[in-house]
Amino acid sequence: MAKIEKPEEIFSDITHDYREIYGDGLVSVILYGSGAGKDYRPGKSDLNFLIVLSEEAIDHLDRALKPVSRWRKKGVATPLFMTRPYIASSLDSYPLEFLNMQKGYVLAYGEDVLRDLSFEPCHLRLQCEREIMGKLLLLRERFLETEGRPRRLRDLIGESITALISIFGGLLYLKGREIPFSRREVVEALAREYPVDAGVFMRCLDMKEGGKVPPSETQDIFMAYLAEVRRLRGVVDELE
Repeated sequence: MAKIEKPEEIFSDITHDYREIYGDGLVSVILYGSGAGKDYRPGKSDLNFLIVLSEEAIDHLDRALKPVSRWRKKGVATPLFMTRPYIASSLDSYPLEFLNMQKGYVLAYGEDVLRDLSFEPCHLRLQCEREIMGKLLLLRERFLETEGRPRRLRDLIGESITALISIFGGLLYLKGREIPFSRREVVEALAREYPVDAGVFMRCLDMKEGGKVPPSETQDIFMAYLAEVRRLRGVVDELE
């Protein structure tokens, strides 16, 4: 499978495929996530698309089976299929997901359904708190399952840090701050607004990105990481 060096190179083809089956029922094709910015790494980063359909077209999701399968073989993740009413009615339940889409995306085709979305701080704060509490429990459970093995700990850190940085974006929004696109810039911005140790999260990013860390230090880094997530949970719990 050839690497997709620049995501914009496939915009025309992927739009053609969905236009061919949905016609005017295709509202938008939007690339979001790391593929839409400078964190994109060919062959490693996911290519995530949001496909917005009309209310009539979404009832024919079976038509998308072949193009979804074809693009998955080329390295494109299974898209999210939504309608405009679904998005509008989901902002109180899933503000964090839509905020993170909005902070970094490229409109490949059609209507820009993300541009004017706004989020109620109370809904966002509750989701951030809920997500951090869930991540904290999961990290504790998964840590015990690693049996302290450095490689497993590295994998656990790598899997979890990306999700946490998405939460960090929500916390910056609550402070009225712009959300940077780069993961490291998000961590730096978070540390300016909340009492957390940016260095711990930076070490975790180093591990995710393949940086060399002596196996003997891996568990200490994880325990420091766990402590920072726990501290952040307490800070968020006190937000109004």
